[in-house]
Amino acid sequence: MQRILAGNPVDALRRAKQAPWIAGTLAVLVFASSGNVWSQQRGASERGRQRLEREVRHELVMLPLYGVFDNLAFKVDGYKVDLMGQVTRPTLKSDAERAVQSIEGVESVDNKIEVLPLSPNDDRIRLAVYRAIYGDSSLNRYALRAVPTIHIIVKNGNVTLEGAVSSEADKNVAGIRARGVSGVFSVTNNLRVVKD
Repeated sequence: MQRILAGNPVDALRRAKQAPWIAGTLAVLVFASSGNVWSQQRGASERGRQRLEREVRHELVMLPLYGVFDNLAFKVDGYKVDLMGQVTRPTLKSDAERAVQSIEGVESVDNKIEVLPLSPNDDRIRLAVYRAIYGDSSLNRYALRAVPTIHIIVKNGNVTLEGAVSSEADKNVAGIRARGVSGVFSVTNNLRVVKD
């Protein structure tokens, strides 16, 4: 710290007597502004988390092999992203991880995506459940989107429905249609009702 000495010694004495008052005022201002900066950083991190969630969701939905027989989910924890779900192709698992790692701000990715076993019987059930659900006149509107909102996951003859529908009636109809397919051992209906 450099001191600049100039001028009248009386002025210097007066400034020295005011120094504690100035220092106290500066301390209060610094403390008050640091609280404001802290709240802005906390708000910025919340906005950053929301931005990261939007980008992860976008990257996953835009994967070229992502379809109605796959279910991808994620959780953002700071700068770490956990990938979860089930996929029919091993390449989709690695593509999802690669796409999320390329997002600015993501430091690590924990890929917990399960690759479903190859099974001709499961493939037959997938197609039959797809036809039963999306062939229903009350549910076929969900198939008109780029990625249909009802995802059909089949593992060893057990069907899980994932995604979102707009009413409880649609959720129930989808479950009934899936249960009506021959060869299905059980149906777990995890569809969420989301009002448009």
